Amino acid sequence: MSASLLLNPFRKAPEHAGAADVTDFSPLTAQRVRAFHASFSQYQPTPLTSLPGLAARMGIKHVCVKDESKRFGLNAFKVLGGSYAVARCLAERMHLPEAGLVKGLLENSAARAQAGKITFISTTDGNHGRGLAWTARELGYPCIIYMPKGSDKTRQNNILALDAQCTVTDLNYDDTVRMSWDLAREKGYVMVQDTAWDGYEQIPGWIMQGYLTLAAEILEQMQAASIRATHCFLQAGVGSFAAAVTAFLVAALGAEAPRIIIVEPHAADCFYRSALAGDGTAHAVGGSLQTLMAGLACGEPSTLAWNILKDYSTAFMSCPDYLAANGMRMLAAPVAGDQPIVSGESGAAGAGALHWLMCNPAAAAQREALGLDAEAQVLLISTEGDTVPNIYRSVVWQGAYADVDCV
Repeated sequence: MSASLLLNPFRKAPEHAGAADVTDFSPLTAQRVRAFHASFSQYQPTPLTSLPGLAARMGIKHVCVKDESKRFGLNAFKVLGGSYAVARCLAERMHLPEAGLVKGLLENSAARAQAGKITFISTTDGNHGRGLAWTARELGYPCIIYMPKGSDKTRQNNILALDAQCTVTDLNYDDTVRMSWDLAREKGYVMVQDTAWDGYEQIPGWIMQGYLTLAAEILEQMQAASIRATHCFLQAGVGSFAAAVTAFLVAALGAEAPRIIIVEPHAADCFYRSALAGDGTAHAVGGSLQTLMAGLACGEPSTLAWNILKDYSTAFMSCPDYLAANGMRMLAAPVAGDQPIVSGESGAAGAGALHWLMCNPAAAAQREALGLDAEAQVLLISTEGDTVPNIYRSVVWQGAYADVDCV
């Protein structure tokens, strides 16, 4: 099965009166969020790597990859969202303002006493739970993590190593989220989940704001390199990450924002199918949701994310697993002169999608519709590194999930 691309029938211009409000994802908000993350000693901006050889091979002007394998020593970007949401939850209980929020304020003994006892809980495919467990340990709070059926033992062990409880269920991702939510309400835990539904939107909104640190770094790095992205490929699971980056780019750049292409696995392509339905509402995908792209194995779109991506994305792509595997190999063994990048199964989805569009003869019409020509400047975000080394090696070393469309 090959990839499928659908141009967004609902797309609006940023100045359109009915377009989704992106005020909460403004550069000013990003500045505050980044100041919070910078208050951790482990903070460093992750690199933005230019791949001129790959760009030339594909016949476009620039390809840049934001490498999130370097984030806080956790091999993935997710900690940005979870840590900021935890901070905002604690700040509310400690009566601290949003502006000027830093790690030291949350560690003040009087403030901690005011916050009281808190246990954080969440569901994860791996990276979000690891970031939440790391944050809870850094700030001295207990954390409970549940993982869906089929989750890799390495991802579970990474969370257990951070002193959190972590259990793999016999449910798929979305049903495990519901189970965690029921436990949170029953036990009085604080649920820190990176998807929103009716009645649960504040914390997912804070998680989305947490991702603005990444987006602000990108804009700063691209401006320093005199590169203006014309296209941006963003992975979507529940869509919180993709929507946050999209909203920031629209808020910061307006009509000059790049064209956004949303990338999902075939097994969990809820945004693609929602757009395909044509009724303007979000639609869920059921079943086991099993895919190589474990971090994207989510069947129910976040309500907050859908409202943003429905209005501002240019296209939605539903992709086979071998496409992400191809992206992993392409980044690991780059064109001569380019820097290699260790990108995991979900991290390389955008690279694989771009490669498919540029090299597959069957994608000629899609390339033209997206304006992927000699002047295109493409931004990719590798959201994770080799979070499960044995899976990474099986793909990159042994050739698992072979590319059947193009070489």
